[in-house]
Amino acid sequence: MNKQELFDYLASDANQLGLDPIAAHGFLTATVVGKPLPNWLSAFFEGGEAQVSDEVKDALKAWQQELYHTLKAEEPIELPFDASEEAEDFSEEGDLAAWAIGFVDAMYSDENVDWFDDESTEEDVAELTLPMVLLSGIDPEMDDLRDEEMLAQMANALEDNITELFLLFHTDD
Repeated sequence: MNKQELFDYLASDANQLGLDPIAAHGFLTATVVGKPLPNWLSAFFEGGEAQVSDEVKDALKAWQQELYHTLKAEEPIELPFDASEEAEDFSEEGDLAAWAIGFVDAMYSDENVDWFDDESTEEDVAELTLPMVLLSGIDPEMDDLRDEEMLAQMANALEDNITELFLLFHTDD
């Protein structure tokens, strides 16, 4: 299964358990930049990965590896939308929100994997993941921060923050 066939599957009604292609990109990005998430495939399919074909799971693993190798090669991950154009659509139905929801879902999908458990990096992680949390709209306490200007700034910070998170969790510096 190639990537386009995977996207077609993720966008189809046959995909009862997984995320759509945009949210899947956010989810996989989080699994690559953050702490290792051993059960990410189970989290992606809400525990129902046994009901999904090996072909789909292999294609997701290949996509995840592609994202990892992009960052490892010191290249930025290309977001599946243009953040500058998306800056006009901060609705819950927009691609930006879908991507951010996928990212945050992965970030919190395993209670045994805490991105914030290291005191030396806790503040950096909070700063770097703030755009994802704010853009996802999942935290009602942050609703008062959700004005157009702030959301646009957060959207424009995504690519750099993804790279910074990767470096934070995957280098010794």
